[in-house]
Amino acid sequence: MFSFRSLKIDWILFFATIPLLLAGLITMGSFGGKGAFFEKQVIWALLSFLVFFGLSFVDFRFLRRTEVAVALFAGGCGLLLTLFVFGSVFKGAQSWFNFGAFAFQPSDMMKLILILVLTKYFSRRHMEIANIRHIIVSGVYTLIPFFLVALQPDFGSAVIIASIWFGMVLVSGISKKHLALVFALALVSGGILWNFVFHEYQKQRVMNFIHPLADIRGTGYNAFQSTVAIGSGEWFGRGVGYGTQSRLNFLPEYQTDFIFAAFAEEWGFAGILLVFLFFAIVIWRILENAMHGETNFEMLFGLGFAMYIATHFLINVGMNIGLLPVTGTPLPFMSYGGSHLITEFAGLGILMGMRRYSRAAHRDDMKNEFLGVE
Repeated sequence: MFSFRSLKIDWILFFATIPLLLAGLITMGSFGGKGAFFEKQVIWALLSFLVFFGLSFVDFRFLRRTEVAVALFAGGCGLLLTLFVFGSVFKGAQSWFNFGAFAFQPSDMMKLILILVLTKYFSRRHMEIANIRHIIVSGVYTLIPFFLVALQPDFGSAVIIASIWFGMVLVSGISKKHLALVFALALVSGGILWNFVFHEYQKQRVMNFIHPLADIRGTGYNAFQSTVAIGSGEWFGRGVGYGTQSRLNFLPEYQTDFIFAAFAEEWGFAGILLVFLFFAIVIWRILENAMHGETNFEMLFGLGFAMYIATHFLINVGMNIGLLPVTGTPLPFMSYGGSHLITEFAGLGILMGMRRYSRAAHRDDMKNEFLGVE
């Protein structure tokens, strides 16, 4: 007899994403009815569900093979390079392949590929991570897509890529001495980016972060309007469709970068708490599935993907409330866009596939895996 339990899907995780999707859709739909953003996002959500359930039935143990990881990494970097020839420029960034009816942003997929590559690399070197060579090699794997994305320029995605590497290095067991070296390298990289890579408008965003009220009619306008919108929502919000900052077009990019502010204005502090709650459930369930992985490969992938979701969430909310520079980072499951939404559900689908084909691992088995004992 058929049962949902037989599908071996974490239904708590899946259903925790639905309120977040609905929150984004309702916010988009409140701007003058069901416009293009709302209708397209519904289609992207349905496609994302298909990707999620489709990948949930795949045995992903083949990802442990080195040749697979190399092929994925080469393919992802190849797409990023192709952008410089065939990519479309949108708001100063050459980050998209435009196919008319839809557009595709390869950097989203590259983040997921990087998690898989780093998972493969660290999964067999856990006890050797204290060796600086592994920090350098994994750093090189990260720097290649990091610079390809930063040169587009897409600083938000570049920060996410760096954060994924940093988080996975931490959970892999880096020493304090090497951690200090990582921070030193980050400072050097930041200096190089500031002097040779960043465009003037990106420098202005960072300077606006340091002095948020210095130019509220210019570079600080978006961040200022976002904080005003969130504050005007007060405890219970103005109601769906009654957000004055949003509906009067004071708040820019309400469907993508600043959807959190648009939602907060209409739903207030109570709505924000609910969003935070469902994000906490999603991250908790990802980590819970990771901890029950068959090997440390599944564990590291889950930890890396949790870092992916958490970093997007923290950066987007941070820039909406004025604590971080505006970087164009979408809010997972809520912001408009097919590339990031499909990537998020693809990551969850891979996690479910690993869950399906994992056998219950005893503590001794996990210990032997970490020690490299066959």
